[in-house]
Amino acid sequence: MITNEKIDSFIKKIPPAPKILQTTLKLLNEGELIEAAKVAKEDLALSSYLRTLVNKPIYGFKNEVKDISQIFGILGVAKSQQAVYAYMVSLLSPSQWNFFKLNKNNFANLQAELAVNWQKITKYLKIENKDIQSAIALLPASIIVSEALFCEKKEDVELLRTTKDIDLNTILKRLCKKDLFDICEAIAIKWEMESVIGEIVQAASGVKPSEDIQTDALGKWMHLLLFYTLSKPVYIDAGLNDFISFNIEYVSDIYEDFATLMEIA
Repeated sequence: MITNEKIDSFIKKIPPAPKILQTTLKLLNEGELIEAAKVAKEDLALSSYLRTLVNKPIYGFKNEVKDISQIFGILGVAKSQQAVYAYMVSLLSPSQWNFFKLNKNNFANLQAELAVNWQKITKYLKIENKDIQSAIALLPASIIVSEALFCEKKEDVELLRTTKDIDLNTILKRLCKKDLFDICEAIAIKWEMESVIGEIVQAASGVKPSEDIQTDALGKWMHLLLFYTLSKPVYIDAGLNDFISFNIEYVSDIYEDFATLMEIA
């Protein structure tokens, strides 16, 4: 059994935002894009990350975007905040993945795909809450924590997977009494996000619906997005698809709307 203390130790490794990141996030939260860009430029690693991220094909920019002020201006407040959270997650990403078959590039692509499509969903739903718009960053962060936890008990995990047809989320729950979505909620608390964020990611599991109608609806959209994304061949090969047990009954009322939205460029 992996103790709660061990889990907490991994979550604590998720870096609290250094001063420049704290200031950048604070200014973005206040809607001060120009000032936020000035501060962000002081962190060369952050600047480099933002340039690499927004110039990925999924963002759809025809010309390369290099200037941080231009990047923040194009993305807007919510997407810029989300990009900074993605950078924070990248700081924790292992230099070499040992359990999941991931690398720096395809993990960054996963972050970008989730971010872009979640923004598409929140825009469609007319969600303006910046914490909700950034909530999708919790999933890649929890995958990193899960990688560390599974590596601690790699032999036990492999034994369970060979003897029983069992998904990774169930294995994670058996090993440490927390599943992927519990870890997401713990990270949301660490990042001082609103309490509703934890409720949304728990609902996204597909098995822990929220009593609040709007929160549950967001959980359904996130559940579909996770299944849609992790069902792509690259993430199936990486072993990430084993995390999500798709609950079609839970999302049946929005399935067609989701499919239509994902087809829109």
